[in-house]
Amino acid sequence: MNDTDSGRPLARMFRPRSVALVGASGRADSAMARPMRYLAEHGFQGEIYPVNPNYDELGGKPCYASLKSVPAPVDLVMVMVPAAQAAQTIRDAGAAGAVAAIVFASGFAETGATGAALQDELVAAGREAGVRVLGPNCQGVLFTPIGLSATFTAAADRPLVFKRGGGAYVGQSGAVGGSILDLSMEMGLGLTAWVSTGNQADLELYEVADELLEEPEVRFLMLYVESIGDGHVYERLARKAQELAKPIVLLQSGRSEAGRRAAASHTGAMLSESIAFTLVSQKYGVTLVNDISELLSVAAVLSATPVVAGRRMGVVTTSGGAGSLAADQCEAHAITLPELGEPTQALLAPMIPAFGALANPVDVTAQLFNQSGNPFGRVCQIVADDPAIDAVAVLLTMVTGKAGAELADGIVETAAALSKPVLVAWLAGRELTEEGRQIFRAAGVPVFHSVGELTRAAALIMPAAPAEPSPGEPASVGEVDLPPLGDLLASAGADGGQALLDAIGIRRPASALVTDGAQAQQAVAAMQSAAAMKLQAGTLAHKSDVGGVRLSVNADQAAAVFDELMAAAVHHGVDADGVLVQEMIAPGVELIVATTAARDGFPPVITVGFGGITTEIYRDVASGLAPVAPDEAYRMLRSLRAWPLLAGYRGAVACDVEAVVDAVVRVSHVAVAAGEQLAEFEINPLIVAARGEGVTAVDVLVQLAP
Repeated sequence: MNDTDSGRPLARMFRPRSVALVGASGRADSAMARPMRYLAEHGFQGEIYPVNPNYDELGGKPCYASLKSVPAPVDLVMVMVPAAQAAQTIRDAGAAGAVAAIVFASGFAETGATGAALQDELVAAGREAGVRVLGPNCQGVLFTPIGLSATFTAAADRPLVFKRGGGAYVGQSGAVGGSILDLSMEMGLGLTAWVSTGNQADLELYEVADELLEEPEVRFLMLYVESIGDGHVYERLARKAQELAKPIVLLQSGRSEAGRRAAASHTGAMLSESIAFTLVSQKYGVTLVNDISELLSVAAVLSATPVVAGRRMGVVTTSGGAGSLAADQCEAHAITLPELGEPTQALLAPMIPAFGALANPVDVTAQLFNQSGNPFGRVCQIVADDPAIDAVAVLLTMVTGKAGAELADGIVETAAALSKPVLVAWLAGRELTEEGRQIFRAAGVPVFHSVGELTRAAALIMPAAPAEPSPGEPASVGEVDLPPLGDLLASAGADGGQALLDAIGIRRPASALVTDGAQAQQAVAAMQSAAAMKLQAGTLAHKSDVGGVRLSVNADQAAAVFDELMAAAVHHGVDADGVLVQEMIAPGVELIVATTAARDGFPPVITVGFGGITTEIYRDVASGLAPVAPDEAYRMLRSLRAWPLLAGYRGAVACDVEAVVDAVVRVSHVAVAAGEQLAEFEINPLIVAARGEGVTAVDVLVQLAP
């Protein structure tokens, strides 16, 4: 242990000078016999103290009746006793000098009220004793630089592959974690650390991950997250990883459509529950993956290759067909295949026959293998040296047996000398290529099973494509100086958010809230033109769904329309405040601009998109973390499929994009100023007029947090 680690309990958990195994078993078929064996087999460098009153000796070491009888201080205690005995063992661990303990047993909060009480007692015991607790209901810790195998997962039966500057895994699920450990060892992925956090009664995933970022042996993190948790803590971890240039690859379960929240607004219906989490991840460069194979594929690339500088791929293949597949896959994942420069093609030409291909993809043909030395590796080096290339994809087909093994040797030799990543896909069966695959595995070079798998992994580790610049200066938005929002938000249900729009400087139609037919007639007459009439209720987001909107209403129709609208409210059980009479606005492009609140520690989210009553059909929206700057608001608009309608489609007059940007920025500041007081604030539609003529917020929904 380093002297600098002395004040960090988790550093001593990963680098303990001594480990006590309380409840260690001498029965070979017992899961609780494995940790003792693993520590010995994997070369743990510290002292090992088995503790069990039923044995005098275990694994060739003296076995102690209790922690109190262990003759020297203990750093880490492995608690392998039943749940009911765990809390007392933690107290004993503190008395023995331990700073951390791993509780393997189940039977805690995951089982109900009785188990939850045991878990509360466990946490209290840890705090009382000054012992940090990992688990319970977890599978433990591996830290390969010192041979620490404090786990009972059968995946540790494999020889542990340690690679300096490798990855670390932290996950909440023991079973998933065991699978990831086993698969990573099978593919030759060198793991520095592996941690299963279980119930997270004390130590949580993000805290463990934060400590591992401090480890010089850890180059990147793999995380498996079942519950996102505190957004502040997650954002702090992601920011730290970015600052340290240690990538995070994260697999989160429960991100499907079934996880979307039930919300009244259009925005709430379209955005996933985890949208803020996704945006924070993107902001700090966290790579989100969809399954275990993708997690391991990306990790393997990070472990084995240099950092990728851009999204330009050079493809070298033994098959023209495989090269065509690569071109299609790269286009689908926004990876470019630039034509190789003339100097590069001139170097390749003497090596590749005329019926091959030089431009990119490079098809070497079978003739290349008649040349002596390492011709295929030489081709890969020439392609990698081209200044237009950021990474090289090698696509092998039916080069098998001894020839395949020799080819693998050459590629490994070349890849080790390059400053750019080399990714390999081998489109042939394992039986015919096992010798070659073993060569790649031993060198830590990942081998993908398909062109699509390689391309997806490459796309995930490549930097994002640069944002398209704004044509000219972005909209000029002055400092957004908002008034106190408390009263404005509280009154939004009664006035339809009209006062809030006025306060933040977004134009709205002239309007009046009326409560009887006579008032309705007077209000429409005052408009001096036909008007729109809408049911007004604080919780009613989809007015048209209940027949709550009438357009082009004249003064002599207003009283009857008022009665119809109020009758519709009664029929649908809507507690209406009255009817909102609005001037009719000239047609324009209809957008939706909305925020969803800050919650669970994550920032609020601002969303803009194609609006109106069809917004949920097209789902053409872009989101960002609030507040947004004008240039970011512009990029969000530019990313919409409906952008041509704003820019001036097929000769139409361009819309007032600057006014839209101004509105998006202002609404985003409302979300920040309101904090957790506001649940949702949605303008739909925001009608956009021609350039220079502004925007008008026609319908507004304001929902306060419960």
